[in-house]
Parts: sequence; C-alpha cells; structure tokens
Amino acid sequence: MGDVAYDDQRGARFERVRLTGASFEDVYLDGARLHDVDLRGATLRMVDLRGLRARDVWLEDVDITGDVENVRINGVDIAPLVEAELDRRDPDRPKMRPTDADGYREAWDVVERLWAGTVDRARTFAPELLHERVDGEWSFIETLRHLVFATDAWVCRALLGDPEPWDALDLPHDDMPDSPPVPRDRQVRPSLDAVLALRADRMATVRRVVDDLTDEALAGTTEPVLEPGYPEPEPYAVTRVLRTILNEEYLHRLYAERDLDALAAGAGPGAAPTP
Repeated sequence: MGDVAYDDQRGARFERVRLTGASFEDVYLDGARLHDVDLRGATLRMVDLRGLRARDVWLEDVDITGDVENVRINGVDIAPLVEAELDRRDPDRPKMRPTDADGYREAWDVVERLWAGTVDRARTFAPELLHERVDGEWSFIETLRHLVFATDAWVCRALLGDPEPWDALDLPHDDMPDSPPVPRDRQVRPSLDAVLALRADRMATVRRVVDDLTDEALAGTTEPVLEPGYPEPEPYAVTRVLRTILNEEYLHRLYAERDLDALAAGAGPGAAPTP
C-alpha cells in the first residue's frame, strides 16, 4: 500500500476566512495556532488534542468523551475528578482494571452479565433499527461485529497465536488501513442472531482464557505471530491484551446503550420504548 499524498500547506495563513459547515477529513493541524476562531456547534471525532493549550476560551454546553489525562481547567487537573465520579456512578467500572488473574475472571463475569442485559434490550427493537447509526456512530450490529474483530485480533491472534482468525463479518475500526487478510465489509447487513452466534463463540474463547489464567501467565508476554495482519507481528504483554478486550467490551456496551436510548426516544417507526 503506497504512501498517501497530502496537499502540503504547512505554514499557510488563513485570515478572515468563513468555513462554516466545512468538513476536515484526515487533516493535520498539529502545531497550528488558532486565534479569534469561532468553533460553536463544531463536531470533533477521533481528534488528537494531546498538548493542546487553550487560553481565554468560552467552554459552555460542551460534551466531551474520550481518554482524559492531565487536563487542567483554571489550574485544576480534572482527570482524577472525572475518574472518581465515573467510578462512583458505576461500581462495575473499577473492576475493569484488574491486577491479578482472579480479578480478570471477575471482570469477565461483569462483561457477560452486562452484555446479556443489553442484548435482551436490543431484541425489543425492530430489526431494521439495529442497523441504524446514531450521530454517525456504529449501529448496534456493527458494534457487535467490531467486538468480534477485537477478540479475533487480540485474543485469537495476538494471545493464542492464530495468524488468521478472521470471520467475514469482522469489522475493524474505521481508521485502520486495509490490512489483508483482515476482512472489512461495510455493506453487509447480517441478522442479530447471526452476529450473536459469532459473539457467543468469541466470548466463550475469552472465558476459557480467563478461567485458565494464572498470575504467572498474566505477568508474561505473548509469542509474536509472524504472519501479516493486525495487530502487528510483535510480542505483547498479556495484561495489555486482556485490558484491551475489557476496555473494548465495557466502552462499546456503554456506546450501544447510549444509542439504543436515542433510538428508543424516537429515531423512527418501530423504535422500542425506553425500559
């Protein structure tokens, strides 16, 4: 796969320019200076804001989700406050940060329990709504397909050593470049039951892994898979592999519930009422 050619405008200067409603895709603004800029109502998705310095800003009615660390607002690091509040709201959340083998087994118990409830809720929706995207995010079916991919990539490939564990319904993250032999079919519309059959198989694989997990194995690294694919052929800490899966499972269920809420609130005919 060749290098992507960019329209190189490094150092360009834009003054008194109206870009209302403009779209920026795969654009580099690292090191840019924005002064007297109107960003009201803007939508930022998959934006790298590390090292951002903002002064004399108006921050009202703002909704931000993402990894928050070392974020100071008016001199106060808000990241620990956010983490503590999220843990307070959801007692299951701290369990997604286990430190030993027993903790991983408990965490996976939580994942299985939470997803069972979410799937039961999804079954109350008209089938076509489970293919609907809310605010440009993945549909419920696409979310399940992505979790199959995540398990195939990190558990079946990186941890268990299968160089090509993929199913045709695997759905990699959108920003991942095409990486044969990893499939990526964005057009297919499988049924909920078809995707849940794959999910049951992959979740059973993770269950076997955590049931057999020891503290000694948890402290080790994987044997690198040399064949091309995703993730890259290199050794990985077992903790990184399993934490990745827990993070994917926990967060994507929250996203799925959020979007089911939106669909239930009236996204169209056939929307189920909010339980």
